[in-house]
Amino acid sequence: MAIETQPERAHGAGGSAPGSPRPRPWWMRPAIHTAIIGAVIGYVLGHLLGNFLAASNVATEYPNIALSDSSDWPIVLGYAFAVVGWVAGLGVFNDLIRQMLGRPVRVATEEEEAANGGIAKYFRFTLDHKVVGIQYLVGMLIYFCTAGLFAMAIRAELLSPSYHLFSSSAYVEIVGEHGTMMMMLMTSVILGPFGNYLIPLMIGSKRVAFPRIEALSFWITPVAFLILLSGLMLGGFPFGWTGYAPLSIQSTLGADSYAMAFGLMGVSMILAGFNIIVTVICYRAPGMRWSRIPMFVWAMVATSFLMVLAAPVLVGGMYMLLSDRTAQTAFFTDTLGGSSYLYQNLFWFFGHPEVYILALPGFGIVSELLPVFTRKPLYGYKVAAAGMIGVTLLSFFVWQHHLFDSGINPDMRPVFMLTTELISIPTGFIYLVAMGTLWKAKIRLTVPMLFTLGMYFNFLIGGISGVFLSDVPADTTEHGSFFVMAHFHYTIMGGLIFAFMAGCYYWLPKMMGIKLNQTLGKIHFWTMFLFFNSTFLPLFAVGMAGQPRRVFEYARSLETLNDWVSISAFLLGASILIFVINFVWSTVIARVREEGNPWNSRGLEWQVSSPPPPGNFAHVPVVLSGPYEYGTPGAPPVADLNPPTGVVSAAYAGADTARAEA
Repeated sequence: MAIETQPERAHGAGGSAPGSPRPRPWWMRPAIHTAIIGAVIGYVLGHLLGNFLAASNVATEYPNIALSDSSDWPIVLGYAFAVVGWVAGLGVFNDLIRQMLGRPVRVATEEEEAANGGIAKYFRFTLDHKVVGIQYLVGMLIYFCTAGLFAMAIRAELLSPSYHLFSSSAYVEIVGEHGTMMMMLMTSVILGPFGNYLIPLMIGSKRVAFPRIEALSFWITPVAFLILLSGLMLGGFPFGWTGYAPLSIQSTLGADSYAMAFGLMGVSMILAGFNIIVTVICYRAPGMRWSRIPMFVWAMVATSFLMVLAAPVLVGGMYMLLSDRTAQTAFFTDTLGGSSYLYQNLFWFFGHPEVYILALPGFGIVSELLPVFTRKPLYGYKVAAAGMIGVTLLSFFVWQHHLFDSGINPDMRPVFMLTTELISIPTGFIYLVAMGTLWKAKIRLTVPMLFTLGMYFNFLIGGISGVFLSDVPADTTEHGSFFVMAHFHYTIMGGLIFAFMAGCYYWLPKMMGIKLNQTLGKIHFWTMFLFFNSTFLPLFAVGMAGQPRRVFEYARSLETLNDWVSISAFLLGASILIFVINFVWSTVIARVREEGNPWNSRGLEWQVSSPPPPGNFAHVPVVLSGPYEYGTPGAPPVADLNPPTGVVSAAYAGADTARAEA
């Protein structure tokens, strides 16, 4: 456990002392405008290089390129160089180049950033974890709303089984963009904004372990978002969000945007997860034992391990796919000695831990909020932490239940049916801890608590319906139908997004010092909760009646149910619009200040002003008790924010002595 006692020195790469700043006009400072310029220049250079590699004068050296029916080199290299130009334009490489030239590295302190940055700091590559958290928050809202617009287009098309708004190819492209954007970009919807902003505050640290890695993990996401959207101009991709071979190899140039963007998000997840793990392990304040870590931090650590261990497999799979499409390799091409099953195994080895990358952060938020609004200690704290560890471990042993209908060896099906059913046990631990906390509690029905209760209701339906999909005979019937889609949305949107909304209403006063309108918040909850269930509950019946996914024509007997679902989906979209209006109204127009602790929380993050000061804490705090000692007689305060001189040094000396004796 380590605490940075000289944060101004730690910000200088290589431990160099800060020098004198040289003021420059805003247009000369690296920011999003220079990143766009760098991306455009990079794409042009990459496209030209790709045309050169695919030209006929190199056909003798690279005969496989000449045999390809379409050359993907210009698109793929254009994307790759655009990414390099994007991060170079942001100034990511500036410090590295200075060090290589032997020049001192000067990085502004957080005090200087707060004084001079203004709103422009949110458009720059910054080392302040609080700024990165806000950048993530706004970015994720943009990605989520964009994917939601694609969902509205899908439901508009399904209003009628015979009259069509889109062609069959356009409909499949829209489905692919919606699914990929939700599953790819929303993986960091909680870890990005809340994890990066709050974890240092929750563990008593002045900063994260690797500020540059943290900032880079965010700035990869906008370019991945733009690359994914550009696929629509290249013919889209007709294989949904899973990208199954061989269709993804034979598909249009839009498949290049899919693979490149998904691979970039995998890199972003690896960077974000690695930074969170090191921060929690090495930067906890004195007294912040593992038994005192908030449940939200436990969830973030578990999610980070999933990201670091599972995402590299995704990155490898995506770039093997690009290799098949460009260099004519044969990783996934059956006719050339490859295996399409290899792709499915690589994808789902990431894809099912991905489900828990989405679910665990949601459980972390609601587990954090329950004690606050029930004024009770969290029932079974250690059981909940063990449940998160159990889900993390077992999530790597269930991926092949997605392949039950793929023609795999039938002897493998019972094994993965068992492991899939076993993972419900640690998940049940987490759920039962919540029920125990709610038992005989005096619940305060604030807006965050309403979303918390809604999350538990929705996840229960999603979890029960998931039991059917873990069973081989039942999955054989329901696979590929709207039953699977309804289950998945109950688990992820009903769990993750409801928890995300709870976190927004709970922590935005801390993050931005602004109170969201509570009346609009309650209207938002009730409309979102009612229309979410009205949208997805009937889809279980639609799936059992035989309607397949990704098909825009269906039996006329199912038109009434589909019309009900579509109208409910439009109203669900309107409920999200209420949140957007509330967010903009409260943060830009009304701006009602919230500087204290409106929820009377014991969380360490609430013990400082809102928004937190530069450096988070004036002194390194000493943690005295756990965060959930509500109603416990004689419970000490959660931390001493101004410990006497020598207390921190004595804590470290004691830790060193204990290790030596051991």
